[in-house]
Amino acid sequence: MSRTSDIFLTALAPAVWGSTYLVTTEALPSGYPVTLAALRALPAGLLLLALTRCLPPRAWLGRALLLGSFNFALFWVLLFVAAYRLPGGVAATLGSLQAIIVILMAYGWLGTPIRTGAVAAAAVGILGVALLLIGPEAALDPIGIAAGLGGAASMAAGTVLSRKWRPQVSALSFTAWQLTAGGLILLPLALITEPPLPPLSATNIAGLVWLGLIGAAATYALWFRGVARIEPGAVSMLGMMSPVTAVLLGWVVLGQSLSLLQGLGAVVVLASVWAGQRANRTGSGGSVAQVR
Repeated sequence: MSRTSDIFLTALAPAVWGSTYLVTTEALPSGYPVTLAALRALPAGLLLLALTRCLPPRAWLGRALLLGSFNFALFWVLLFVAAYRLPGGVAATLGSLQAIIVILMAYGWLGTPIRTGAVAAAAVGILGVALLLIGPEAALDPIGIAAGLGGAASMAAGTVLSRKWRPQVSALSFTAWQLTAGGLILLPLALITEPPLPPLSATNIAGLVWLGLIGAAATYALWFRGVARIEPGAVSMLGMMSPVTAVLLGWVVLGQSLSLLQGLGAVVVLASVWAGQRANRTGSGGSVAQVR
């Protein structure tokens, strides 16, 4: 399959993740972030384990737990904390810093060269996300900022380590291991920190099914497939598709306003994603990334 096809399939994952805010606010009960994260991860992981019938070898259990924590448990908890304590635009802009963090981590852990064009594309993308989402009423909260930065670093570490440690199994199996591990970490945390969920309506169940089957199982399989095939810096730039989708869904589904400045921000983000793919391409202006 061509690199263009790999990029397109991988970009579908963050594009779908952009629906998470809409589904969470419109279809799920509020005030249960850890419980909902556990219900999103664990059933999807167990379903994929049943379908693939591929358990991680004993030597991989520690890595599966670590990756499940970085990519799901820790990342989702910090994401919710940032979302609760910061305006959505500020939280999303902090999350977009993941692109630069991945470039630095990939240099340290994979030996991938740092390309000036890749850093520039990531910086422009962050600016585009800020134009797209941050309004004049944006307020800063120290705990929220720390959570936003921590979430970006957690997902960045999970992305780079997923590339470094990629096992010789299918993307579905790799996703199953991580989702199950993340869910097993989140479940006791949810039982300790949050009250029991109220009775779920049909809308609540539909929202959880969407976030679990589509927003976790299917999309993360595409994401980890892309992580194994595309340069880490290029993959991380695709994550900026998520806030663009979120804003467009808010405009189309919820009737939210879309200003000229936001439209400019969306164009800047899309241009930076395109530039990031070119700048990060292995063999174009830099040595081939070494996995060690």
